[in-house]
Amino acid sequence: MFISIQNVCFSYPNTDYAALDQFSMTIEKGEVISILGRSGSGKSTILRLLAGLEKPTQGSLTIQEKVIFDNKTFLQPEKRGIGMVFQDYALFPHMTVGENIRFGLFQLKKAQKKKRLKEVLELVELQDYEKRYPHQLSGGQQQRVAIARAIAPNPHLILLDEPFSNLDAELQVKIRKDLREILKKANITSIFVTHDEDDAHALADRIVKLKDGCIDVIGSPCDLLGTQPQPAPTVIPVMEPKDLVSV
Repeated sequence: MFISIQNVCFSYPNTDYAALDQFSMTIEKGEVISILGRSGSGKSTILRLLAGLEKPTQGSLTIQEKVIFDNKTFLQPEKRGIGMVFQDYALFPHMTVGENIRFGLFQLKKAQKKKRLKEVLELVELQDYEKRYPHQLSGGQQQRVAIARAIAPNPHLILLDEPFSNLDAELQVKIRKDLREILKKANITSIFVTHDEDDAHALADRIVKLKDGCIDVIGSPCDLLGTQPQPAPTVIPVMEPKDLVSV
């Protein structure tokens, strides 16, 4: 396995309930995982714990057998090799597309930065947008820049928080397909949270449904199709002869 999450628990201060309770799963390299649930189900808490923005009360996370956190270890966010795409994309407005993407490549030499920038711009199909600023881009293009910036340092894992919430319904359908292709081409292991079942079924290799901080069900989109409520059949009344009116 590439990533192992075991028995992770977390409670926010001054609350009487667990925001996350005994969350466990393993993830293979390049897999796209969706965490699906209503508001308050714990899905955003998972991202915060994996990113290092919160400290779990118990449990462990290992990536390629390297311990990220357990009862003895807690790596700081910048040392985890985990990228994050925020709900509002969090692009720097005063920086061009190229500057935004290069921001996380501070450890590379100039020639290496230029090469990596070219690679990720091609990956997200924004080769001609390097000199543009975020306000000059559409919502879908801004999302691609945010993804490119997260992918550029070659992270072990990318976390995406409600990646389609800022896009209109028409654009969502196209962007879902594009995002999956980008992640698969880059062979990037990713976890995205959403409350939209259509997003989860279109993008994910596996879906984890959360309820009250616990895993309710987990499986591939095909496996979970059978768990969807089916519409009630339409009942057509049968006319009796006495109900017919002669003309």
